[in-house]
Amino acid sequence: MFTGIVEQVGHVTRAAEQEGNLTLTIAPERMWTDLALGESIACSGTCLTVTGWDEAGFTVDLSRETVNKTAPNWHEGARLNLERAMTASGRFGGHVVSGHVDGTGEILEVRGEPGAYTLRVRAAPHLARYLVPKGSVTVDGVSLTVVDVGGPAGSRADLAPDEFTLWLVPHTLEVTTLGGWRPGTRVNLEADQMAKYVERLLAMRERAEVGG
Repeated sequence: MFTGIVEQVGHVTRAAEQEGNLTLTIAPERMWTDLALGESIACSGTCLTVTGWDEAGFTVDLSRETVNKTAPNWHEGARLNLERAMTASGRFGGHVVSGHVDGTGEILEVRGEPGAYTLRVRAAPHLARYLVPKGSVTVDGVSLTVVDVGGPAGSRADLAPDEFTLWLVPHTLEVTTLGGWRPGTRVNLEADQMAKYVERLLAMRERAEVGG
């Protein structure tokens, strides 16, 4: 379990492919000294298992499925947002994040505003129903607040149903990879888990009522 509060940024120093699967070596800005074999680290929103480490970095394995379903950030030199799994005594600063990417999105527009940046993002169509104004979304592992969305029950008529906007303050840009986002950048998206649970509960209740 994660919170979407990035601890530090790392970069891929090695990417070795074998039959469509990848083994990555990732170097954080400051290497942790207490990593444990098998622990989970969210790498730009993707929960990956530590398979080894040394004083310079740690290794993780990505299946072909993970590579195919996430943003193309798995190459040497790529910068990644890193967050270790939260502890029971940790401070919960973002929202509940599983590290299981629901789909990818595309940055459509980046605009500078006084004291902030605004972004327009297109989500994978099947994620549009989970996006609500002032709700939560995880973008490349960062817990962010949705500002406006388009479509039914949306808040901006000029946005398509699968589009939403974000406001980013300078601090977020400085401590994450988000400062490098440009139109065309692909990003990992994870919808708010509570929205997915509600959808499932309603679907099962409707099925039970019809069957009954």
